Amino acid sequence: MGNSLVINVGPHESRVALLENGTVVELYIERKKESGFVGNIYKGKVNRVLPGMQAAFVDIGLDCSAFLHLSDIFVPEEGEFQRFISAKEDELEEEKFELQEENGEEQLPEIPVGKTKLIEELIQEGQDLVVQIVKDPIGTKGCRVTTNISLPGRHLVYMPYIDHVGVSRRIVSDQERARLKELLIKLRGKRDKGGYIVRTMAEGMNEKKIRADMDLLVNLWKEIQEKIETTRAPKLLHNDMDLIRRAVRDIFTSDIDQLIIDDPKEYENIKNFILLSMPSFKNNVKLYSDSEPIFDAFGVEMEINRALGRKVWLKSGGYIIIDQAEALTAIDVNTGRYVGKHNVEETIFKTNMEAVKEIAYQLRLRNIGGIIIIDFIDMEKEANRLKLYNALEDAFKSDKAKTNIQKISEFGLVEMTRKRIRESLGRTMCEPCFYCDGKGYLKSKTTICYEIFREIERDIANIKGKVATVNCHPEIHDMIFEEESETIEALERKYKKNISVRGLPHFHIEQYEVIERGSSQPVSRQPKNGPVKS
Repeated sequence: MGNSLVINVGPHESRVALLENGTVVELYIERKKESGFVGNIYKGKVNRVLPGMQAAFVDIGLDCSAFLHLSDIFVPEEGEFQRFISAKEDELEEEKFELQEENGEEQLPEIPVGKTKLIEELIQEGQDLVVQIVKDPIGTKGCRVTTNISLPGRHLVYMPYIDHVGVSRRIVSDQERARLKELLIKLRGKRDKGGYIVRTMAEGMNEKKIRADMDLLVNLWKEIQEKIETTRAPKLLHNDMDLIRRAVRDIFTSDIDQLIIDDPKEYENIKNFILLSMPSFKNNVKLYSDSEPIFDAFGVEMEINRALGRKVWLKSGGYIIIDQAEALTAIDVNTGRYVGKHNVEETIFKTNMEAVKEIAYQLRLRNIGGIIIIDFIDMEKEANRLKLYNALEDAFKSDKAKTNIQKISEFGLVEMTRKRIRESLGRTMCEPCFYCDGKGYLKSKTTICYEIFREIERDIANIKGKVATVNCHPEIHDMIFEEESETIEALERKYKKNISVRGLPHFHIEQYEVIERGSSQPVSRQPKNGPVKS
């Protein structure tokens, strides 16, 4: 079926899906009210330096201050280009300048140069600093920034503070790598200094195309420099391209057979961009005009709904459970309805092997990163464990995000990490449940009833009148009178007071209060258990 880039443009959000052989493998969503920040350049002000963490917080005008680590700071050295300061003092190597492609985008590697310095020696509170966002806010964490500015184009990445020319490692031909590097050195010699990385899309490009990209990036940097001199921090200096243009620039390569978009205006914009930068791709862009929504036609909408679920069924009848916490994701594998044909070990092995492919697919589709713990069903045979581990490594070879997978433990657990660049699909499209406050569970009605009885015994002595009133959720009210009426009667006899129970629909199911009749104030210090359902 080939590979496709499917773009849905709506009034409030844009969505891009990458399909490989008809299967959705990556999904990008950008909402106009919540557009991403990666690539944006700001003039910020350092508002806090933390020597204990060798980091600083920089006010760039967003809700949360940006996080700047020592390893992301470039400083001038004796009038030369700004150099990277790192705890390491490794010798410069060509490969350290090459691009590492993760999540479909080429990321600049760390370039350790110079002597180790402390962050308090490099920046001070109140200092103005030009920074670029390299990682969007995730959860409660602010964005991460660097002072090493990089401007990506279609064929090049321009780094004004680094004096070097490199070539993406994904260009494998030594002859082509040498040609492109020689061409860059020749073109760069006629203009201001600055570093360049040749992107994968530049393979086979002629001098005219490379020069045009170089001129565009250099002129863009000059515009940014003018803004640096004339604006006060905090201020946005440069806004990176929106999702659609980034997708065309970074994802639409020779590996993609077609780009299909459902918006006529954006279709024309993409065609104009392609005619200027990559005319050989012009016949690969198509306008979708059928009445059926484009994401429905390509099966993307169904995969999105599946990717938001906690339980994912396997074809055999087994299933996996995916639970995502702040910095850790736990995945549990279960046989479910699958009972096998011969023996238990074979049934477990087949379920685990089927789960491997689905886990790799779901992590990539959901863009889940950080620490991941996979609880496979325990197998007795060491040979089966080794096969499972090898299958897991093979399954992640096509994942552009960097992964690190540890051996299967004796308990059947696999610890792994996956590079996290942006929010996961679940956190982008969902929010914590307002009713359970994100816990994912509620106290049982029996537990709440028993809590109410204990609360009555604590508070009833403070009630001066003869009637105590319990306000609670209607379901709790019904349970008290249907199953626990004898307990209420026993409390009335014990304390010689009448106890009235009222069900209030606006109460959260875990919320209750004990008050004196005629009073609106609870006898206890506050209504129990959290948010009132509106």
